[in-house]
Amino acid sequence: MKTDGRSVGVHHIDAERKDLLQNLAKENGTPIFVVDHEQIRQNYREFKERLPDVQIYYAVKANSNPEIVKTLYELGCSFDVASMPEFMIVYENIKHLPENEQLDWIYDKIIYANTIKPAETLQALDHYQPLVTFDNIEELKKIKKYAPHAGLVLRLRVPNTGSMVELSSKFGVDPCDAADLIVTAFEMGLVVEGLSFHVGSQCTNFENYIQALEISANILAEVESRTGEKINLLDIGGGFPVKYHPGVKSIKDLSKQLNEEFERILPSGIQIMAEPGRFLVANACTVVAKIVGKAFRDGKPCYYINDGVYHTYSGQVFDHCTYPVCSFKEGEPQISAVFGPTCDAFDTITLSAELPPLEIGDLVYSENIGAYSHASSTYFNGFPPAKVVHINK
Repeated sequence: MKTDGRSVGVHHIDAERKDLLQNLAKENGTPIFVVDHEQIRQNYREFKERLPDVQIYYAVKANSNPEIVKTLYELGCSFDVASMPEFMIVYENIKHLPENEQLDWIYDKIIYANTIKPAETLQALDHYQPLVTFDNIEELKKIKKYAPHAGLVLRLRVPNTGSMVELSSKFGVDPCDAADLIVTAFEMGLVVEGLSFHVGSQCTNFENYIQALEISANILAEVESRTGEKINLLDIGGGFPVKYHPGVKSIKDLSKQLNEEFERILPSGIQIMAEPGRFLVANACTVVAKIVGKAFRDGKPCYYINDGVYHTYSGQVFDHCTYPVCSFKEGEPQISAVFGPTCDAFDTITLSAELPPLEIGDLVYSENIGAYSHASSTYFNGFPPAKVVHINK
């Protein structure tokens, strides 16, 4: 599934991959969402190699398929969850352990990184004592009442300039208020174990990370000078780029810069964690769909397929991402429109696909569609999500 740095959708997959995907479609019907677990393992190993001092907490929201979580669990991955259902997907992998081992594992391996949590969720989490994030005084009061045994991580508001999905307008305390909020938490008898930040999803401006590290280091120093408490954990969030097109800098470039800045900026002995989601799963998944209708509109061919923006292609809406639609057939490309199966005109995948002449019943595919796609599928108009098919397990 690797693109070797080439533009997504421009290159042609090799004959072996074509045959595999078409055979899977024949065996399982369409649409299918094909998950390549060996690619996930390669991505995990690359991240560990590039950033050896950073513990990986997979952001389950990127793709919450239980089999993906299982593969990462077997690799020794930790997990970032944002809801109790996500927590339970991870819990399924450890429920066979004795309770004391479960508690130890959750304490070390899970962070509940949604800064806003219902009281019922906090009550359920308190038994497990995981790390939980917060960014305001009202959440702090709620944690004190319902989950006083949790370890706290304060999320900071940091620059998100140049990121595909901006997050700072919704989450994170202003840095000038951070130390005061941590002091308040300690005065309430709670334990603040770390700081966290997120530079925005699919971050292409690496300066965001550098500024966030400098902000964090200043707050760590201020808290220690005011309270005598030394905070030893820093969560650098996600945003690690996937090379959707040649203009995106690689993880190789970012990791070299980050490793240098860790040593320059951060105090010695600090534990660093990160929450990659997209990086681990984006290029590990391919969708295969079938053309169920064909028309000629506005001077170009229009193809209607049995997957769309209410389903696997939802990332085009929620993730601001584009997934080129490609053909298994060769031929002179024509500018074509591709629509999803629902009755809503919003269900438009693209008006400018470069496709050869196709017929009803032909198959098309899109690569690099593993993150924030199938996880957001709906049953709109009664159309179910694509069937998930796993390979290289």
